Formats: sequence, structure tokens, C-alpha cells
Amino acid sequence: MSMETTPSTIADGERLAAPALVPPRVDTRPSSRYTAAEMDYGMTIGIERTRGGRLWAAWVGGGDNEYAYMALGTSDDDGLTWTDVRMVIDPHDPSLQQERRSIVGNLWLDPDGRLWFFFDQAVTYFDGRAGLWATRCDNPDSDDPQWTVPQRIWHGCALNKPIVLRDGTWLMSASLWDRGKIPAHETSFQEAFHDLDPFRGVNPLASTDGGRTWERRGTVTFPHSQFDEASIVERKDGSLWMTARTKASVWESFSTDGGRTWSAPQESAIKNASSRHQVRRLTSGRLLLIKHGPSVGVTTAPPASHWGGRRELTAFLSDDDGITWQGGLTFDEREPVTYPDIALSPDGAIYVSYDYARETLGNICMAKFREADILARSFVSADAVTKRIIFKPHKSRT
Repeated sequence: MSMETTPSTIADGERLAAPALVPPRVDTRPSSRYTAAEMDYGMTIGIERTRGGRLWAAWVGGGDNEYAYMALGTSDDDGLTWTDVRMVIDPHDPSLQQERRSIVGNLWLDPDGRLWFFFDQAVTYFDGRAGLWATRCDNPDSDDPQWTVPQRIWHGCALNKPIVLRDGTWLMSASLWDRGKIPAHETSFQEAFHDLDPFRGVNPLASTDGGRTWERRGTVTFPHSQFDEASIVERKDGSLWMTARTKASVWESFSTDGGRTWSAPQESAIKNASSRHQVRRLTSGRLLLIKHGPSVGVTTAPPASHWGGRRELTAFLSDDDGITWQGGLTFDEREPVTYPDIALSPDGAIYVSYDYARETLGNICMAKFREADILARSFVSADAVTKRIIFKPHKSRT
């Protein structure tokens, strides 16, 4: 223990982080301060489609910082029009010594048609522990959707949806950020939560009882870690393939025991800017990949670049579990477009939410297309759309 680190400084950091363990309120009657007229920021979280056809979208307000909070809206006409904010999770409390925020999450429809919203909560931008929470809506098509009291699942956060393995297990990739994400000026947290250091990286969480309980399975620590944002798919042979964002493009790891142990991480053939990507199994059996750039194997930015290359969001398909990729539909060529998330329709439609110019315009956008569009590398489906606005703050940061 260094001279600067004492039991009292560790205890002080854990005391200041304790409010992150308190369940936040799910606000289904948000005030006018959460309307588009009053907001000046938008960073996408995700999109999901209910059995009744309603689209739900989630995004971040406040900023990509300690002031962040979650906002959700819906569409009942296949994304043509959207409500203003209709549900908010805003954990900020002026009585606390420091900001308490929510900045990472995902929307997911489970096999029983229940809509889950997974979100994180931390004190400051990152207190060294954070926490992954879940609230569930059993009537997501209702005029008055009801959400359960949030329950804390584990530490860290989860940006991508769970998957259902062939044995019925739910598996979700939770990321516990490295200590470098703790703001340097937040000295109270610099020496707290060292007991969690062995788990910093991607921690697959498994539920075998429909989300009532979760267990951690293994830890994968990727070199050049940059928030991880891992996707997991189950391959046809039953093994698991994890791909993660790093500062040096996309890296990968494999598991043959349901996520309990993983292979040593290695650089993937998928090249991408340092930003979120998606790999998702479609109902057709193909894998869907969404990334930046019109080619899978050519990076759109120098590996060390964090912001460069966040353009040309493009979708690809694979028939052989990601060994080769076909098509290449660039559905938004602008810069910066980031953070694609996927929802699927039983009729084969693919919905993607993403953001455009989050720091200035804050546009939350949607595209809709089909496998035929991806293979044709152009919009050939009659109902295909892109650059449709889900949410647009009226105030500007410029």
C-alpha cells in the first residue's frame, strides 16, 4: 500500500460511490425538461420491436459525460413518426456530493415478448465499479406501459442485447471498464474497488431462469481496451464468438463451454474505426454485421484514431459464421454516424438505430432494410428507409 493510499481513502471512495447502489426511479410521466424543445444532446442506445409491431428506441440526454441520463420513445407506425420522450431514467440528485448518471444500456425483447431495458448507473463519469440494472415492461404495446422496479444485476454496463443460446440460456456481455476510465481529477475513486480489477473487461452474464437471476461466466480482457462493447453470437457448432471494440480495430475470442472460459484474444479480420459494431444472428440463419466502411477487411481510419472514420455505416451478411461476408449496404454515408443497434421483425425486416452528429445536432436516426438490400448493395425493398429521424433535440450545442 502506497503512502498516498490508506484504508480511509479507499473507504471514502466507496462511500461516495454508494448512491450508485440505490435503485433509480423509472419516470413514465417525464416533465417538459425532457422534451425535444428543452434538450440539446442525443446519443443513441438502441431499438427494439414488440410483438405488436411497436418500435421502442432509447437514447442518452445530457451528454457523453457525468450528466447523462436515459430517454425512451415509441413509434406505432413502423418508424414513420415518433413520440417525444415518454420514459426517463435520470438518476441525478442535487443532494448528492457528485453527479450520478446513466450512460450505457440496451433494449431487448425476450422470448416471452417482455421488453427489458438494461442500463448502468455510476457516480461521476465512472467510479470504478458502476452497476448494470434492469427494468422490465410486460405490456410494451399498451397505452400505459408499466415498468418494474429496477434490479441491480452486476457491476459494469451492457451496451448490446442478450442472446438466447440453443439450450435456452440467456447470455449478455457486461463490461467492467478499466481504471483508466476513472476521471483523473476524481481522486476519491482512484484507489477504490481494486478487488474488482481481475474482472475488468468483458464478463458474460448468464440467466437460466428467464432473467430472475444472473451469474457471471468468465472474463475476457482485450488488449487496447476501449469500452469493449462486445457482441456475442452462438455459432452453428455450438461455440461462442465474441467480438469487441478496441483502440486497434475489432478483436475476438471464442468459447466452447457456454462462456465459462475463453480463448486468448486476437485481432479479428473485421476492421473498423474505434466505435461500436454489431454482429447478430438473423432468423434466416445468416449473421448480420454492421460496421463503418464499405469493406469488412479494410479499416476506415488509422487504428489509433478514436474519432476518425465514423462514417459509412454498412451492413454485411455471412452464411458461414463470419468466415466470409457478402453484400455491403452503406445505409448512411455521413460523418459522424455511430453506434448502430438492431431490431428484427418476423417478416425479415431489419431496423437499425444510430446517431448523427451527437455533439452538435444530436440526431437519433433509423434505417430499415432487408437481406435483399444488403446483398444488392442498394435499397431494392419497397419499404426500405434510411436517415429517418427518431429524435432531434431542438436546442443546439454549436
